[in-house]
Amino acid sequence: MLCTKSRVSNTNKLTWESSLLDLSKTSRIPKNLQKLYDYGILTVRDLLWIAPLHVQKKPSLKSFDHLHIGELFLGKAKLINLKLTPAYGRKGKSKVQLFNVQAVIKDLLSENYLTLKWFNAYPNIKKQLEELDEFSFMAEVSDFKGTLQAINPKLNPDNESEDILIKYPTVNTVSGRFIKTYIDRIPQSLWTQTLYPKLENLLQSLKRDSLNTSFKMLHAKSDFEKEAYKKEKNNIIYLEFLLDQIKVVSRKRKNKKLQARKFNISKERLIQFEKLFPYELTVDQVKVTHEIINDLNTGHPMMRILQGDVGSGKTTVAIITALSILDKGSQVAIMSPTEALALQHYREFGRYIGKEYNISLLVGSQSLSKKKEIYDELLQGKIDLIIGTHSLFQESVVFKDLQLAIIDEQHKFGVEQRQKLVSKGKSVHTLIMSATPIPRTLQLARYGDLEISTIKSMPSNRKGIKTRIVEGSNMENFLKFIYTRITLNEQIYIVTPAIEDSQMDINNLKDISIYFKKLFPKLEIGEVHGKVSSEGKRDILKSFSDKKLNILIATSVIEVGIDNPNATVMAIYNPERFGLSSLHQLRGRVGRGEKPGFCFLIADKELNLESIERLRILEQTHDGFKIAEADLKNRGQGDLFGKNQSGISNSKRIANIIDHFHIFEQVTKEVDTFAQSNPKLIDEIIDHVLNDAKVSYTI
Repeated sequence: MLCTKSRVSNTNKLTWESSLLDLSKTSRIPKNLQKLYDYGILTVRDLLWIAPLHVQKKPSLKSFDHLHIGELFLGKAKLINLKLTPAYGRKGKSKVQLFNVQAVIKDLLSENYLTLKWFNAYPNIKKQLEELDEFSFMAEVSDFKGTLQAINPKLNPDNESEDILIKYPTVNTVSGRFIKTYIDRIPQSLWTQTLYPKLENLLQSLKRDSLNTSFKMLHAKSDFEKEAYKKEKNNIIYLEFLLDQIKVVSRKRKNKKLQARKFNISKERLIQFEKLFPYELTVDQVKVTHEIINDLNTGHPMMRILQGDVGSGKTTVAIITALSILDKGSQVAIMSPTEALALQHYREFGRYIGKEYNISLLVGSQSLSKKKEIYDELLQGKIDLIIGTHSLFQESVVFKDLQLAIIDEQHKFGVEQRQKLVSKGKSVHTLIMSATPIPRTLQLARYGDLEISTIKSMPSNRKGIKTRIVEGSNMENFLKFIYTRITLNEQIYIVTPAIEDSQMDINNLKDISIYFKKLFPKLEIGEVHGKVSSEGKRDILKSFSDKKLNILIATSVIEVGIDNPNATVMAIYNPERFGLSSLHQLRGRVGRGEKPGFCFLIADKELNLESIERLRILEQTHDGFKIAEADLKNRGQGDLFGKNQSGISNSKRIANIIDHFHIFEQVTKEVDTFAQSNPKLIDEIIDHVLNDAKVSYTI
C-alpha cells in the first residue's frame, strides 16, 4: 500500500516522471489512484499508455435517413413504445433488479422509426424516458436480423459542450471517466517536454514524428483529424514493435555467447531410444527428435519450443530428450501447471524409463517431510528425473547437476516462473512444450529468437473426434446419444464453467450434477473441480480411469493431464464462456484410444450470431493452428515480455499483433537493416533492455 504522498503544489513543475498522485487535488490518496498504482501505472507518463477505446468528432444532428451501420449517430426523436424485461440473474447496486429495455422511437426530422436498446439498465430508465416528450440520443448504429438498432444510447448528449468524444477503457476496475479526468489534468506545458530522450533519437533516425506529437494526438490534445490520428497512433505502434524486436536481437546476442555442455549423442544411441516404444514413431516425431538432439550436441544452450496438437505425441519426444541427458549422468526437471498433468507424466515416464532411472514426483500436496526427503536426494544427485508443478522453482529445490528443463503447457506459466527453474543449473538446455499451437504471427513476434519444432501428423490409431453444437431443440437427442454410449461401456465427461450458482446466467456444476443424477439414477456420477483437494481429485480421477464412474462432471480442471482412452464423449455447457483453444483442449480428452470421440457444445440458451459463428470453427476444423489463430484474434496476444500470459495485454500496450500485423511485418523487415546502419544507437538501447531480466531471458 502507498503510505506517503509527494505533492507538487504547482502543476507547471510536473515532469513525466512525477508520481501519478501529484495530479490529485486532495490531500488523501483516492482509492482509484491506488488501484492504478497497484496495476503498475505509477507516473504521469505511464498514464499516457492507457489508449482511448475511440476518439472521434461529435456527429451533427441528422435525420434517420442518414443512419449507417457502424457509425456514430446523433438524432432527435419521440418515444412510441417502451418494453422492459428483467435481466435474468443480473443485479445492480444494493441488489436492485436490472432490466433489458427496448424502445421504439420516431424521428422528428423524418417519418422513420428506430429501435433503441439498453442492457442491464436500472429501473428508473422507464420513468426517465416516459417523462421526456422528445429527446436527443447518440449511439453507434448496428444491425439485428436485418433491422437497424442502437445499443445503450446516450440521452440528450447535445447538452454537453465537448466537440471531441473520447472514451477510455476500464483499468483494474477504475472507470474510463476517472482516467480521462486525470489525463485532462496534465498541464499544457508538460506536453512540450520530451517523453523518452533515447527513443526520440531512434525515431529521428527513422524519420518519424516525436512521441510527444503522437501522444498528444492519441489523447486529443491537439487539433483532431481522423487521418492524422491514425498516422500518429501507428507511429506509437511502430515503435512498440520495434522495441520488442530489438529485445529479441539483444536476447539472440546474449544466447550466442552462452556455452553449455555438449552431449555428443550418437545416431545409434538415438535409434535405441526410439525403439523403446511399442509403436512406431510418426515422421514428425522422428524429425523433431533429431532437431532437438542436434541442439544438445552444439555446445550452446538449447532453447526450443515443441508445439503440436492435443494427442500428437509430444510426450514421446520428451521421453527421448530426457533419456539423452540421463544417459550422460545429468539431471532432468519437468514442470507442469497442474498436479494431474504432473502425475500423468510421472506414470508415463515411469512406464518407459522408471526401471533404469530414479524418477520422483514433487507437488504441493505432499507432506513437508516427503518434500524435504526429495530436496536432499535432488541435491545429492540420487534423483535423476524430477517431475513437478510450481513447487519445482521454490528456493528449497537445489539440483546437483540440472542440464535439461522441460516445461509443459508453457502458456500456463509466467516468464519469471520459467526463469526460476532454468536458473537452477548452469546454461540449462530448455525444451518448452505446448499443446496450444502457436500461430505464425506469435511465432514471429514472441519467439523470433527461439527454434520451433512442430508435430503436425497424428498417430495412425486415432479415430478422430466429431464436434456438434447442441441447441435447446436437440437436447433430447443428445441425452439419448450419451446414454447409448454408456450402454456400450464408454464414459462421458461433462464440463461446466462454474462450480456453484454465481448469479450469472450460466450453468454450474452443482445444478448440472443434480440434473444428471435425477435423469440417470442408476449411473455412477462423480464430480471434480478446483475446490476439491489434490488427494480428492486423484481419487476421483482414478475411479473414472478404473471405469467405476460412468459420467464425470467437472470444471476446466480436466483441460490437461487427463488420459482415459475409454472416455468417448465430451459435453461442454456454456461453451461461449471458454476460449476456442480451451474448448479444443477439452475435446482432446476424448478420442484418445481406438474408439471415435464425440464433442458436444451445449448452447441451451440462445446465443448471438457472433458466438455461434465462433463455435462453428470447432465444428469445421480440428486443426489446432487454425483454432489458435482464431482464438488469438478474439483474445489478443498477451504481454510478450512480462508476466501477463493469458490473453489481453494490460492497457499500457497499444500495439496488437493481429490488428496491426502489417506494421509488425514492416518492422521485422527493417530492424536488421537498421541495426546494421545504426549499431551505436541500437547498442545503447540493447544495454538498456538487458538490465531487465524479463527481456534478457528467452523463456
